[in-house]
Amino acid sequence: MTTELENPEQIRSLVDGATGLIDRRIYADQEIFDLEMEKIYARAWLFMCHDSMIPNPGDFFQTYMGEDRVIVVRDKQGQAQVLLNTCRHRGNAVCRAEEGHATSFMCTYHGWTYDLQGKLVGVPGFKDYYHEDLNRDEWGLVAAKVQSYKGFIFATLDQEAPSLEEFLGDVGKMSIDLLAIRGTLRAAPGVEKYTIGCNWKFAADNVWDFYHAPITHASAGMSRQPQLLPSRSAMPGFRPQRSQQAEHLAVLGEYGHAIDGPAYNESSAGTRAIVDNEWREWPEAKQKLGPVGIRALGNVHIFPNMWIQQNFWMIALRLPKTPTSTEIWWFTFTADELNEDTRRNIILRSSRHNGPAGMTEIDDGENWDQSTRGAKGVVSRRYPLHYGMNLGRGEIIDDETGPPHIDTGFNEHAQLWHYRNWAEWMAAETWGDLKANHPYPEGVM
Repeated sequence: MTTELENPEQIRSLVDGATGLIDRRIYADQEIFDLEMEKIYARAWLFMCHDSMIPNPGDFFQTYMGEDRVIVVRDKQGQAQVLLNTCRHRGNAVCRAEEGHATSFMCTYHGWTYDLQGKLVGVPGFKDYYHEDLNRDEWGLVAAKVQSYKGFIFATLDQEAPSLEEFLGDVGKMSIDLLAIRGTLRAAPGVEKYTIGCNWKFAADNVWDFYHAPITHASAGMSRQPQLLPSRSAMPGFRPQRSQQAEHLAVLGEYGHAIDGPAYNESSAGTRAIVDNEWREWPEAKQKLGPVGIRALGNVHIFPNMWIQQNFWMIALRLPKTPTSTEIWWFTFTADELNEDTRRNIILRSSRHNGPAGMTEIDDGENWDQSTRGAKGVVSRRYPLHYGMNLGRGEIIDDETGPPHIDTGFNEHAQLWHYRNWAEWMAAETWGDLKANHPYPEGVM
């Protein structure tokens, strides 16, 4: 694959937007994975944590940016810092805890110590061993670029990256607003974590896949949930008629962000026992989200790996570990304005729905594992995967009502949009190239 990876056009050829065909090698090839770490995870804005998780100076949370471990910490001035968790002396971790409180970070190898902004403030033997020749100002922890939106902290390791607001664009900001509009958000204690033997992109593109629910999640009762399915009677082997299909809405954003799934309408307003949509009738929500955003009932994804599962007050990260291994992190949120019983029910429902002992993601994980295995075979990987559902039948509406969107039924527009953007991220040498060449929704999908 080396010659292909050196050629941007060969990389782009792995995704055929015209036919919806995807080369299976992108799910198992080590060189492609390594390039993803460089071209995507080392320069995209990535979600780190929420303000409520590090409320006070010294509070920290450890996470990942691709293969790089980082510490998200509130400094003494109240600013969030994101620091590579690797000592500049021998590379050892300077923080071992997943979260907590600290006044500084000390490497347990030789004792080099860093303050909350990553500055090197302590070197054992600085005078006697180093003879004060070491310029400590040049040997602090490597710091990422940090910005936030509505309390959600993001970081990028590429100093040439545009602002977070430009990266998010209308669809990325709308995606966060769909959760943030509901009140003063607060992350519930703890993050659910587990590993699935799959490529991270299978976990990511499943976000918008409502086609699989009647089969994969039949045991969880999803074959009987009309707001999630194309038909009130969809069961294995059932073929819904077009007139029975649910109304879906696909919203496509620059750099690969997308929202796709059922649209909010009069019938979905009656499903509050399952999903609370009362807030969609608030005047401030309608004004903030606009005619398109207020109808977006489906799943939300900020490229490359942040899923906002708005109906369950949850956020998932699909953290790539190897080409065939992904760590899943689930954050659960509530709002201060909610009563105690409602907050408790949100937390209970979230863990029962998605956690390692939940009803849905474990079903999905078995499929992703098998799909990833199917990308490794010498012969099987010669045959592309099909992401062409509704291709050529979804007219993009780009007008004053909101960002580009498609009123449709079941589709794979968001999945294909994700991969078209993935190809441009992988082909671009710099942020300048990416800004100039990334796809923009137009014409017919």
